[in-house]
Amino acid sequence: MNSSLSDQPGAVRGGEDIDLERLDRYLRQALPELQGSAQLRQFRGGASNLTYQIDYAGRSLVLRRPPLGARHGTAHDVLREAAVMRALAPVYADVPQVLVACDDEGVLGCPFYVMQKIDGIILRRDLPAGLALDAAQARRLCLNVLDRLLELHAIDVQAAGLGSLDRGDGYVRRQLDGWSERWRRAHTDDAPSFEPVLAWLQARQPAHDGAHCVIHNDFRFDNVVLDAADPLRVVGVLDWEMATVGDPLMDLGNALAYWIEAGDDAALQAMRRQPTHLPGMLTRNEVVAYYAERSGRAAADFDFYQVQGLFRLAVIAQQIYQRWRAGDARNPEFATLAPLVAGLQRRCLALID
Repeated sequence: MNSSLSDQPGAVRGGEDIDLERLDRYLRQALPELQGSAQLRQFRGGASNLTYQIDYAGRSLVLRRPPLGARHGTAHDVLREAAVMRALAPVYADVPQVLVACDDEGVLGCPFYVMQKIDGIILRRDLPAGLALDAAQARRLCLNVLDRLLELHAIDVQAAGLGSLDRGDGYVRRQLDGWSERWRRAHTDDAPSFEPVLAWLQARQPAHDGAHCVIHNDFRFDNVVLDAADPLRVVGVLDWEMATVGDPLMDLGNALAYWIEAGDDAALQAMRRQPTHLPGMLTRNEVVAYYAERSGRAAADFDFYQVQGLFRLAVIAQQIYQRWRAGDARNPEFATLAPLVAGLQRRCLALID
């Protein structure tokens, strides 16, 4: 595969090292087929859990572990993530294969899991050098990605063995209450006020959940792996740390929080993290319409789900920014999250005005 098209890990960031000798010893016991010496690198992304690549002779593995410092419930429970992925593997072809899940903190000082790496292209803010898509190709890619979300929402929860994640009606209310509390705990002195947004969400939340399905909760282009030989084909879906059973319209609203389209103004374009602005990509309204047509699910008031998704994204960014300010996160890119939170607040206010 052309390495210029794929995500390449780099050197491990200072303060985020792991004991490679101890890890290598553990992995060789769990996976005796490993050959050659182990080489460790780190992916620059991973704003929540830390992600590393371990290279052996002819084989690359990916390790996920919680971040340093304070951990935030489900989002940093890597063993839960591994269990969900293992349950989905027989019914959802695009989930990576989990090879090892370790709860012995004597190995790395924290729980972790290791999965087989899925080689391919991961899209970030813009297309990588060497990859060009015309409008028809961009539209086909967009639909292929959305179809993976639709397929996930169509999984039989009980057949997948994930019924224990279903807490019954009230998912929307529990999410809104939970993210509101997380916002208040992560607040810093330079954070904007979301009180008008929270009041609007409380007043507009639906009385009952629309349905209960397996949902990803962080579905976006940079959590999708594309085939390097056919970049319109999805070969993997990553980052299952927040997957659960809940209302699929919440999942769609969360996905649209990242969806910046060609007609958005310069302030929104500055927030773009994926190439949804390309000619041929669906607009947010077209995404909602396509999802409703294919799934049979629609909302009389989808603004609620969009605003909730934007608020939730602001909370996630604020939590990471708070960890960076406290010195618990070392990635220098996290310093840029304060303007992102402010931009998300402005976008919420514009939608509820």
